[in-house]
Amino acid sequence: MKEHGILIIGGGLAGLTAAIHLALEGQDVAVIEMNPYPHHKVCGEYVSNEVLPYLNRLGINPNSVGAIPISQFQISTQDGFVVDTELPLGGFGISRYAFDQLLYKRAVKLGVTFYFEKVITTAFGNDYFTINTKSESYTSRIVIGAYGKRSVLDKDLNRVFSKKKQSWLAVKAHYKLADFPDDLVGLHNFNGGYGGLSKTESGTVNFCYLANYQSFKKYKDIQCFNEQVVLENPFLKTFLKDATPIFKRPMTIAQISFDQKESVVNHMIMCGDTAGLIHPLCGNGMAMSIHSAKIAVQLILRFVKEEDYDRQQLELDYSKLWTKAFSRRLWFGRKLQGILMNKRLVSMGIKTVGKSKTLLKYIISKTHGELLS
Repeated sequence: MKEHGILIIGGGLAGLTAAIHLALEGQDVAVIEMNPYPHHKVCGEYVSNEVLPYLNRLGINPNSVGAIPISQFQISTQDGFVVDTELPLGGFGISRYAFDQLLYKRAVKLGVTFYFEKVITTAFGNDYFTINTKSESYTSRIVIGAYGKRSVLDKDLNRVFSKKKQSWLAVKAHYKLADFPDDLVGLHNFNGGYGGLSKTESGTVNFCYLANYQSFKKYKDIQCFNEQVVLENPFLKTFLKDATPIFKRPMTIAQISFDQKESVVNHMIMCGDTAGLIHPLCGNGMAMSIHSAKIAVQLILRFVKEEDYDRQQLELDYSKLWTKAFSRRLWFGRKLQGILMNKRLVSMGIKTVGKSKTLLKYIISKTHGELLS
C-alpha cells in the first residue's frame, strides 16, 4: 500500500492545477489518472482570461505552447442570424492535448507523483482514505476528486445523479479551415443543441457541440445527425462544407449531467466538473475547474498546517466557498441553456440582443467571474 500526503483522483485541469499549487507549497502530492499524457478530450477548448493571472503565478504560460488570444464572440440562431461583439474579458484557444500536457510537465518538474491507473473504489475510515485500483491500494489523509463529468466512482459514492439516465451527448472534432479568424469564438444553434467554434494552438478549429439525446437518437450516427440537423444552421453548413476534418472520427461523451452535485462527498473534496458542470456557453467551464482547484488548495493547506482547523471545518468552508463562487453562474447557465434549446426564444432573444451589444456583453459576463490572482 502506497501512502501520500494528498491524493488527487483525476488529472484534468482541476486535478493538475491543484497538484501544481500544492507541490509549490511543499506538499507530498500524487495524481491517479487513467490515461498517459498527452491525449485529447471532449472539450470546448476555449478558456476565459479570468484564470490567466493565477496560472502565471503557478508558473504556467499557455502562450508558451501557442495558445491563441481570443477577443471576439459570435452567436447565431438556427436560421443563421448572426450577432457579433467583443468579449468582456477575452480568453485563449488551446487544445486539451496541449494544455493538459503543459500542466503535466510543470507538475512533474515540481515533483508530483503520477500513477496511470483507473480508480475502482474509495473508502474513508479512522481519518484516512483508502483508494483502490485494479492493481494497487493507496492511502492519504486528504483526497481531491477531480475525475471529470462522470465516472464509475460516482456510483461507488452513491451520488444521486449517477442513478439517472442523462439526456446530453457531446461531440468534438478538429478541422482545418484557412480563413477562420484567430480571435473569434462562436456559439451556433441547431435543433436540439448548439456548438462552439474556436481555434487551437495548432491552427486547427475545434468544433464541439452539445446535443439532446432525444434529438440525436433519431439518426443512425454522427454523420447523419450532422447532415440532417446540424447543417440546418447556414453558418455551420458553410463551415462543415469548407473545413477538412483532422480526426479519423469525432470524439464523443454521453450521459452528461448538469444536475446539481455535492462539492464534498464522503469527506472527499470535489473539484472541476466532478463538483458541478456549467452549460458550455462562453469558455467558463475550464476556468471554473481551475478556480475550484485554487479554492480547495487554499483550504487544504490550512488543514495541513493549522492544528485547530479540523476536517469538519475544511469541508464546511469548501462547500460555502464553492457555492459562493459558482452557484450564480451555474443558475444563469441553466437559464441560458433553456433559451438556447427553444427555437422561438433563441431566435427572438438573439435578434433582440443584436440591437444592443451592451446587453449581450452583460449576458456573457454573468457566466464569468473576476480575474483570479
